[in-house]
Amino acid sequence: MPSKLSRSKIVKKLDAIFSQYIRLKDADHKGDVTCFTCGKVSHYKVGMQCGHFQSRKHYATRWLLKNVAVQCVGCNMFKAGEQYIFSKKLDEKYGNGTAEELYIKSKETVKYSNDELLDMIKHYKDLVDSI
Repeated sequence: MPSKLSRSKIVKKLDAIFSQYIRLKDADHKGDVTCFTCGKVSHYKVGMQCGHFQSRKHYATRWLLKNVAVQCVGCNMFKAGEQYIFSKKLDEKYGNGTAEELYIKSKETVKYSNDELLDMIKHYKDLVDSI
């Protein structure tokens, strides 16, 4: 009988499959993606990450599609996510006020059950498999 996954391992697994989906869904036929904030183009596996507008510490927006986009390592890690540019691009893509809505939503308290997290893993795994 397999041992039950700890919550931290479930979250880590969800983060990994969610990140893979975010990078893959915007990739072209060669696997190249464009950084949301600077426009750099690279293969989705090489130097590209799942960047979050509102920090991953906020569970209310951590796995929310509008809150994330492909970012190069430079923007996501070394330039702290380029949050100002990210906010402007979000408003361009989804409509004015989107960045503010995400900021407000990020302040909500959300507590997912392990089963809900496992369902999200299955959902994003199915999406990755369908690409």
